[in-house]
Amino acid sequence: MDTVLGRTGLEVSIAGLGCGGHSRLGQATGATEEESVGLVRRALDLGITYIDTARSYGTEEIVGRALVGRRDEVVLSTKAHPETRDGPLSAASLRESVELSLRRLGTDHIDVFHLHGVNESTYRHCVEALVPELDRLRDEGAIRFLALSERFGGDPGHAMLQRALLDDCWDVVMVGFNLLNPSARTRVLTLTQEKNIGVEVMFAVRRALSQPDELRHVLDRLIDEHRITIDDLDAKDPLAFLIHEGGAQSVVEAAYRFARHEPGCHVVLTGTGNPAHLDENIASITSPRLPLEDVERLDQLFGHLDHLSGN
Repeated sequence: MDTVLGRTGLEVSIAGLGCGGHSRLGQATGATEEESVGLVRRALDLGITYIDTARSYGTEEIVGRALVGRRDEVVLSTKAHPETRDGPLSAASLRESVELSLRRLGTDHIDVFHLHGVNESTYRHCVEALVPELDRLRDEGAIRFLALSERFGGDPGHAMLQRALLDDCWDVVMVGFNLLNPSARTRVLTLTQEKNIGVEVMFAVRRALSQPDELRHVLDRLIDEHRITIDDLDAKDPLAFLIHEGGAQSVVEAAYRFARHEPGCHVVLTGTGNPAHLDENIASITSPRLPLEDVERLDQLFGHLDHLSGN
């Protein structure tokens, strides 16, 4: 299933392959480079046409190898951090980063180029020093569209994106959104829809929604802090109501479906080094929306939360 990535006009798959996260295409969990290349190619064979990587992930060269002969099948996204160990990234260093990414990816253009993990304190530098250089790179054909990703772990309430969306220089944004913290619904997605900005969802599933012990720990803490109540729910497994005939088969599936069907979300990123998990995740993202009563119960439980990332 495909969608259009906002005002870019790019037709993309609703499931996107994320090449970072805890797995980094399996490179962080012991996979060989050949296995990771094979995983990317498998994603293409399964219909994924959006691939997101970054210089800091260490997977650009793997993606480049996987795309030999198939570059025209995908919309390719990569990133550069606006901060370095020595201070803010300069325009000259940004250009060098783009040129290095082009070489590693084995391509002559990057479709969607992000400033990566931007927080509120660095946003002004991005606009004043880096966007003009990105505009020049776009004019030269090295990149096609300008994008911005938030630092969701440190900014789960989306303060940076709420500020950034007042400007008109961003074609695409990457936002953290999941059933434990749907605050982007009102703080980000309302405006991206008004401006027809493309939206990539990250953190749809992270540790808290993929590891039962971690989920139990998060829910226990929320209950202890009186942030949620579990009246009429199973105290030992508060999300068990999601698993039923006509509903989801797992919490992970429910989490992907929750994010995928949120109005304003275009691409939901999934990252793994395991081919079987890749198949399962794509199937979840391309499944129908959750039953309305399940979504309503999730919103009653977590709709007011804005402090979790799920990581």
